[in-house]
Amino acid sequence: MEQTLLHPLIYLLAAVVAVPIAKKLGLGAVLGYLLAGIAIGPWGLGLISEVEDILHFSEFGVVLLLFLIGLELDPKRLWSLRRHIFGWGSAQVGLVSLGLFGAALAVGIDWRVALIGALGMSLSSTAIALATLGERKLTATPAGSAGFAILLFQDIAAIPMMAAVPLLGVAVAQGSGQGWLHTLQVVAVIALLIFGGRYLIRPILRIIAKTDMREIFTAFSLLLVIATCLLMQSVGMSMALGTFLAGVLLADSEYRHALESDLEPFKGLLLGLFFIAVGMSVDFGIFLEQPWLILGMVLGFLVIKTVVLYGLAKCFRIPRDQQIFFAFLLSQGGEFAFVVFGAAATAQVLTPRISSILVVVVALSMVITPLLLLLHDRVLLPRLQARGRQPEDDIEPQENPVIIAGFGRFGQIVGRLLHANGIGLTILDHDPDQVESLRKFGFKVFYGDATRIDLLRTAGAAKARLIVIAIDDAPASLKLVEAVQRAFPHLKIAARARNVTHLYDLMDRGVTVLERETFESALQMGRQVLRQLDFGAYRAHRAAMKFRAHNIETLHKLYPHYKDQQQMVSMAVQAREELEAMFASDNDAISDGDKHRWD
Repeated sequence: MEQTLLHPLIYLLAAVVAVPIAKKLGLGAVLGYLLAGIAIGPWGLGLISEVEDILHFSEFGVVLLLFLIGLELDPKRLWSLRRHIFGWGSAQVGLVSLGLFGAALAVGIDWRVALIGALGMSLSSTAIALATLGERKLTATPAGSAGFAILLFQDIAAIPMMAAVPLLGVAVAQGSGQGWLHTLQVVAVIALLIFGGRYLIRPILRIIAKTDMREIFTAFSLLLVIATCLLMQSVGMSMALGTFLAGVLLADSEYRHALESDLEPFKGLLLGLFFIAVGMSVDFGIFLEQPWLILGMVLGFLVIKTVVLYGLAKCFRIPRDQQIFFAFLLSQGGEFAFVVFGAAATAQVLTPRISSILVVVVALSMVITPLLLLLHDRVLLPRLQARGRQPEDDIEPQENPVIIAGFGRFGQIVGRLLHANGIGLTILDHDPDQVESLRKFGFKVFYGDATRIDLLRTAGAAKARLIVIAIDDAPASLKLVEAVQRAFPHLKIAARARNVTHLYDLMDRGVTVLERETFESALQMGRQVLRQLDFGAYRAHRAAMKFRAHNIETLHKLYPHYKDQQQMVSMAVQAREELEAMFASDNDAISDGDKHRWD
């Protein structure tokens, strides 16, 4: 019992000490976990020795991560990404494998060893890349979307890679009729997942939800993920890919948010444990025997992979200031490389020593990635922005009463209305292509990051009366609100809310002039639909205005409880019933003459 509790104590203590220090130094949480693993592992303080067991267990964190990502993607959206997944993904795996294979052959390595090494090292770390994107709120950026598509393809590609490994070794499968049987098993498992996700899991979730016992719902959530893992593992397929598919099948379910909130804490802890295990797995014994060889291999690997990824970023038309970030983000080896090299050692394609060297190279590349991203943020990105952007710092001082941050489809409508009424505007936008395009149409738009205090001051924030925050990215808009409130407390804020959650986040920060970007237009569409369904003009207008008033009132009633999901659901259902009763009463009260007034 003492030993059982001692190891979790060591992991948690290492994480609690290392991660806050790493974050404070600007190194990021991932590097903090990796350094914690090195510190407590066999080549650090030697507090933990069962590294392989911990690594296998902690991979469950990657599995949970893919399940939660699947919950965010309904099948229609996933289908819309098919070209990116298979086009960009196959280009990345193919070109990186080709570059590494060619380099290995050039230094005289056997072609089978070179091929397995190239294929395994073409795969990037899903855990590091997605955790980094999530930590930086960059998942929705072009680099984040491209990275996600490639990582998903890599999870798929790992399956045929592992299947092909025995064909290159001496431990070739002896039976000839097993291939078709295995294929049928894989098809049957996928069919079972699809059928179960659609017709079995949802009714079970409904029954469990009715018990109103949160811990049972959480238990079933974990049971669902673990059962999917075992099912996929039983036919030799990727557990992460299976749970991703299960998540996609539940993406449009009414229980999606409950599943996310229940599993999120487990995902974070297990991902942290995975990174700690990777840090512990770095075999410094092999490194100390041949340090220059291994450092040369790490350097060559990172250079080849980064150069290929940078070239692909240009081909994918990723914005210029995100291209190097994209290349660094996917430059490391990944979790599946450990599996591929292990299978190759079993099939005797790789000797145990070569396999160990490759594992150390991959692990070191994973440790180096956060440092490359830090180099990008501190050194390369400022220079790229200074070289490639419009002359941001040369903007002449402005004294207009209104500043608009973000001049996309939402900001343009606000700006045109104000301009038509003779109100002076200073417009800021961070997309150089958008700036150039709008200038052709006669708009005075300046390139720059509106969250920069010096740029806001130059834009006239000290003398302006109001700033309209109309940028697309919700986290960036919240950051801008906080920056304005700190540096220019007199400046009134009018903000665009992407959704209700964003609206509440803005309200938390004291913003009172708010507009949901699709609410009014959707309300007008509803009014037009009522007209098409033979509602009179007055009746349709009255219904729309009553709905609007009730919706705004309900939003403010729900606001104190918006972090309590169960309370929110209960109050929302009650509000919907009140609205239906109000409309039923109102329709009875309207006279026949009023129903067709204005027609």
